[in-house]
Amino acid sequence: MAEIRIRKTDERITGEQNVRDFLEKQEVLYEHWNPEKLPAALREKFVLNDEEKQQILSTFDGEIRDLADRRGYRTWDIIALSDATPNLEELLKKFEQVHTHTEDEVRAITAGKGIFIIKGTDDVGYFDVELEAGDVISVPENKPHFFTLMDNRQIVAVRLFIETEGWIAHPFEDPSFQKSQT
Repeated sequence: MAEIRIRKTDERITGEQNVRDFLEKQEVLYEHWNPEKLPAALREKFVLNDEEKQQILSTFDGEIRDLADRRGYRTWDIIALSDATPNLEELLKKFEQVHTHTEDEVRAITAGKGIFIIKGTDDVGYFDVELEAGDVISVPENKPHFFTLMDNRQIVAVRLFIETEGWIAHPFEDPSFQKSQT
C-alpha cells in the first residue's frame, strides 16, 4: 500500500483512504488494483520477455481499459527496471530530474517498488509517494515531479498514455527543490 512522506516536515501518511484523500487534494489520482491477480511466477520477476509483458497486460486488461476509458488514455505498455536493465543508471538520471509532461504520467505497479517525488501545493511543498504492487498513480499534466527506484531497485509497471509517442519529459527548474531532501 502506498505511503506518503512530506519532505519539509517528514510527516508520514499511511492507510489507503488517508493516502487517497491527501493525493486528491494535490490533484493526483490514486487507485489500488489487486496485485494477487498476477500469476505468482510474475510477482517477483523483473526481467521480462514480450510474452510475459503481454501476460501482465492481459491479467489487468479490465482495470487498464476502465482507467483508459475514464481518463482518455489511448495506449499502454510495460516498463521493467532492475539492476539487470541495460543502461539503468543512464535511465535513472533521465527519470530523476524534476520535469513535467503535457499529459498525465500514469503508473500501475505490478511488482517491486518505486517512488514519485511530486511538487504539491505551496503549504505542502514536495512530497514522496512510495509505491508497491497494486498501487496506481496518475500525476497530472504540468505538475512538477520525478520518479526513481527505491532501495530494492526493482519495479514493473504498466504505463498509460494519451499521446502515442509515449514518455516525453520537459525539464522543470525549481530552486526550491533539493535532492538532498531525500
